[in-house]
Amino acid sequence: MALTKEEKDQIKQEFKRHETDTGSVEVQVALLTKQVNALTEHLKIFKKDHHSRRSLLIKVGHRRRLLDYLKKTNFDRYVDLIGKLNLRK
Repeated sequence: MALTKEEKDQIKQEFKRHETDTGSVEVQVALLTKQVNALTEHLKIFKKDHHSRRSLLIKVGHRRRLLDYLKKTNFDRYVDLIGKLNLRK
């Protein structure tokens, strides 16, 4: 379920805003989305894994807060990001 260094680097390359960017809101949301998708697939198989379910809910909440912040500060970047990640809203 944990992302490998190569997966993280690939996501950072795709969503970075400038050459040395590793922690912008877009990168953080993209990494969280990848983790949420992996946990969702895991929970489809292991329905009683409550520890992972709690982890999923924490990550979804964190992603939601980051998206709310981005929506408040720069709506155009928000719309672009949710389009790239195929998130509802």
